[in-house]
Amino acid sequence: MEFAKTNQIRQLIRDARSKNGEDAQLRELVLRSIPRMHTAIQLPLAGAAAALTDFALRYVEHVPDFMDALAGLSQDAGIYDYAAVFLDTAQQFFLDPPEQLGRYQGLERVLAQSYLANRLIEELNDRVVNRCGIPLAPMDMTRANLVMHQLLGEPFANDLDFLIHYTTELHLDKQELMETLAFHRYIKERQRRGWDAELGRWPCLAEGLSINFAFRAEAGPSMDEMLNPIVEGEIPEGLH
Repeated sequence: MEFAKTNQIRQLIRDARSKNGEDAQLRELVLRSIPRMHTAIQLPLAGAAAALTDFALRYVEHVPDFMDALAGLSQDAGIYDYAAVFLDTAQQFFLDPPEQLGRYQGLERVLAQSYLANRLIEELNDRVVNRCGIPLAPMDMTRANLVMHQLLGEPFANDLDFLIHYTTELHLDKQELMETLAFHRYIKERQRRGWDAELGRWPCLAEGLSINFAFRAEAGPSMDEMLNPIVEGEIPEGLH
C-alpha cells in the first residue's frame, strides 16, 4: 500500500466536503434515514440528526487514518503482503470508483466509498481472527458499519455488501501469506502483552459517540436478519 495514496484520499474527502451544497445533501440524507433506522440503533432523543451527521463525517474522515494504522500494524506483524491486498483495494474504491457508484456524486459517493473501505478493513480483521484467534487491529468496525448501512439505505447498501463479498472471495487464495514465522511470533507476543501500546496509535471512532446500541428481543428483527450479509454470527460487544 502506498501511503501517498491515503493523502490523496484525504484531499478527495476535503474537496467533497468543501463543495457548495454538500452539507445540505448530507442533512437531507440523514433526515431520510432516521425513520428507517433499526430500533436497536439508539439515537439521542434531542439532536438525532446532528448526532448522525457527526457520526457520518467522522466515519468518512477516519478512513485514511484506519488504512495507515492498519498498514503499520500489518508491517509489525509480518503480514503486510497479505494486508496490502485488502488495503490496496480499499484505496482503489476512492481513486478508481466501481461502476456501482457511477450515479452518486459528492459526499454521498464519499460515504459509499468509505463504507466499502471500512467493510473491507472489517473483513481483513475478521480473517485474521478466524486464522489465529485474535484480531490484527484493536478495533471492531461492525457496529459503525451497521449504522452506515442504515444511513445509505437499501437496496444500495446491500449492493455494496455484495461487492465486498465478491472482492474478498477473490482473495481467498492469498491466506497462505499469513503463514510467516514473523506473524506467529507477533501472535505470541500479542497474546502475552495485549493491545496497550497499539491503542494509542489507532484512531478511535467510538470516542464521544452519542449513538448507542440495544440488542433486545423486543427490538424486532435481529441485526443479522435485517442487515445480512453484513454480519455472520454474533454481534461483537463494542466498537473497540
